[in-house]
Amino acid sequence: MSGHAILSPSAASRWLACTPSVRLEQQFENKSSSFAEEGTLAHAVGECILRELSGEITTAQMELILAEHMQNKYYSKELHDYAEGYAYFVWAMCKPGTHLFIEQRLDMTDYVEEGYGTGDAIVVGNGILRLSDLKYGKGVAVYSEDNPQLKLYALGAYKEFSHIFDINMIEINIYQPRLDNISTWEISVKDLLDWAENELKPKAALAYKGEGEFNPGRHCGFCRAKPLCRALAEYNLSLEAMDFKSADLLSDEEVVEILEKRDQFKKWLEAVSAHILSTAIEGKEWPGYKVVLGRSNRKYSDEIAIGNKLQHKGYKDIYKPAALLPLGEMEKKLTKPVFKELVEPMLIKPDGKPTLAPVSDPRAAFTSDHASDFISYDDEE
Repeated sequence: MSGHAILSPSAASRWLACTPSVRLEQQFENKSSSFAEEGTLAHAVGECILRELSGEITTAQMELILAEHMQNKYYSKELHDYAEGYAYFVWAMCKPGTHLFIEQRLDMTDYVEEGYGTGDAIVVGNGILRLSDLKYGKGVAVYSEDNPQLKLYALGAYKEFSHIFDINMIEINIYQPRLDNISTWEISVKDLLDWAENELKPKAALAYKGEGEFNPGRHCGFCRAKPLCRALAEYNLSLEAMDFKSADLLSDEEVVEILEKRDQFKKWLEAVSAHILSTAIEGKEWPGYKVVLGRSNRKYSDEIAIGNKLQHKGYKDIYKPAALLPLGEMEKKLTKPVFKELVEPMLIKPDGKPTLAPVSDPRAAFTSDHASDFISYDDEE
């Protein structure tokens, strides 16, 4: 099977919430990105290391494969370390009586038309099916609880292995190293199958046909139709038409409603702007707009040559004072064991700046004991 699945598991949270969006976004090119290519490489490196850990390939074979991956422009020691961490995370689940399946092809067609996918790592045994997924992105934290993509994979894994193993419980794990996010969630096989039959299957049928009602929301983030979707535009612009009850002050509920729309409104505007710019560069004329070159900053053409020239003329103070390398570079330079011994004991990690998050966010709520440390006041004197 080639090409992209119409009902892609990775987009399940969107097409389950807004069933017509799948066919609508087919009018837009599905472009790859540097982030996606970097993530693909991280998966390949993690897969290679995990196959060596499991004895599926030899150390020599692993080194040959890794040498090839190192030629990729996205390869770095940091990426390697993160991928290796994922491999050891999965390997730790492989206890006696369990079986490991790596990059397992999964079939979800009992519930989703043309529904196929690939499970990063599946460990089965002792009545539990453990599904692990590497998320290399760092833009948005992804959690395992009630995650539609991974529940789809779990269905495919259950179908694949339930005739061989006795499986009563599904454990879903997300390993997102660049955000220090390891998320685990369990669901019984009964509850998973109930969800698949009563919610997934009917919505997938609507989505495949492009039927149902448009339902804009946070799930619109990666929809390719986002810049031109009328339902999303009306949803975002509805903020302007809110029926405010007080002529003077907003109620708490109204303030929260505005806040909830803030981020997606901003992202929608950015998507519209990006669409107009990209099509204008390609030659499309937009009423009232044109493409111009933006402001740019001057930069040195050859720092070494300029430095030598100035020193030859007698100028001395032309370099910044020496400074320690950034932490990531320092760790690479020293190696992890040396960094851990000499530097880590002297590191500090201040509290992050308070930020708003939905109540569903798993982080602990901030207390007001030290609120004054973060609040700045205008000088009224």
